[in-house]
Amino acid sequence: MYARTTTIRGNPQAIDDGIANVRDEVMPLVQGMDGCVGLSMLADRGSGRCIITTAWATEEAMRASAEGVRASRERAAQIFDGAAEVAEWEIALMHRVHEAGDGARTRVIWGHSEPGNMDDLLSSFRMTMMPKLEELPGFASCNMMVDRQSGRTALAVTYDSADAMGRADARAAELRREATDTMGLQMDEVAEFDLVLAHLRVPETV
Repeated sequence: MYARTTTIRGNPQAIDDGIANVRDEVMPLVQGMDGCVGLSMLADRGSGRCIITTAWATEEAMRASAEGVRASRERAAQIFDGAAEVAEWEIALMHRVHEAGDGARTRVIWGHSEPGNMDDLLSSFRMTMMPKLEELPGFASCNMMVDRQSGRTALAVTYDSADAMGRADARAAELRREATDTMGLQMDEVAEFDLVLAHLRVPETV
């Protein structure tokens, strides 16, 4: 499974209009394309930063969709009043305890590792980190996307609510330090978002 992320750092006052555009125009467009496995959207209402993720059954389907989504991406960037940054990933891991509901909150951890270390990193994450994540208050799901060529990673951990995420903060920080110490994963950035659209239908990989 593969994913394309479009990150827009826009005007916070345009967030609601931007969400409506993605929900009513972008999502139906991509869901009608061959190989699409859904769409999700994260939003930080304070900063105006949003991340739209589309998932694809194959790398070929993702590549084939590129031209078809270009105009809608440009339109979304105009509505958000910001520039769009696009990245492509392999969805290396997806695990859900349950579907996320209204009010869900997601923490995204961007990092990097040695490109040749990716298989070992993913195996270690499944065996050691996953059981510990499941114990966090309000844990709903997590997914890890990777770029094997560059060694970049993006881990999204979703909680039932902002309150649940807050209660998990201290333990989650400990797990991030543990991952750095034992897995060779260097953390580049940690950010929190509202999960405003949750329509990814990526199957479990654990």
